[in-house]
Amino acid sequence: MSSTVSRIRSFNRGWTEILGLLDQGLLETEHSLTEARVIFELAQKDRWERLDLKNRLDMDHSHLTRVLSRLEEKRLVSSKKSSSDGRALSVALTPEGHEAFATLDQRSADQIGELIAPLSQDQRSGLIEAMTIIESVLGRASREREITIRGLRPGDMGWVIQRHGAIYADEFDWEADFEGLVARIVADYYEILELARENAWIAEVDGARAGCIFCCERDPETAQLRILLVEPWARGLGLGTRLVDKCIRFAKDAGYSRITLWTNDVLTSARRIYEAAAFELVEEERHHSFGHDLVGQNWQLELL
Repeated sequence: MSSTVSRIRSFNRGWTEILGLLDQGLLETEHSLTEARVIFELAQKDRWERLDLKNRLDMDHSHLTRVLSRLEEKRLVSSKKSSSDGRALSVALTPEGHEAFATLDQRSADQIGELIAPLSQDQRSGLIEAMTIIESVLGRASREREITIRGLRPGDMGWVIQRHGAIYADEFDWEADFEGLVARIVADYYEILELARENAWIAEVDGARAGCIFCCERDPETAQLRILLVEPWARGLGLGTRLVDKCIRFAKDAGYSRITLWTNDVLTSARRIYEAAAFELVEEERHHSFGHDLVGQNWQLELL
């Protein structure tokens, strides 16, 4: 724990220095970091109720009042009685305030653009992925998430294998032979790939890989849903359902009569997704794998 705390604090200090957040004027303007943050939020709406703005910024009331007073003195903000509550005040940017926002917004974009200009596309993708995960695992992703389902790209195969091994070890204490099994599934998929009959997808949330699923040929009449995974930080967004639906639709379009899958009874969240998609449990069998006594399950969905 202490090493993690120290690393996060070190990152915060470094990032603060890179962006110059503690400089007397942010982005070579006369505004402090707090003033710039208030200006940015005010620019998102024509007019804010003070209480709503306080809650949005999560700022102390007296602190926000002092900041708004300074901005009013600079003629960047105006206030008047609220239309919904005569005892309250609402605030808005003046034309000069909108000009100040435009300057701050453009300089911030230019600053970040200069930072990432030397990076390769892979480095930029990694940066986006890391930021999305940081926001998600620390519970700070308050905006609407952008979800996409795409095909495989270079680098995804290793990610699928590594994330299966790490997540199942963390959540179920499964041993390394499970990661080996996933590696064989991925290798077999590419070795005998039939483009019209098999496919695989990656789910992304805000540009970060967050899940996967494979549709493989078991026999000419039967497709097999394999290695469904959703990252812990991305659960609750419906990714598992979207991935399973994508797999089912592909299997139907490819002309399969049915689709099957193998799972274990401890994977309760996945089983709920399969049940919701109308899969039926057809067989159970006890086995010892991945360092544990488990109950394997075969599920099936008729497509025709």
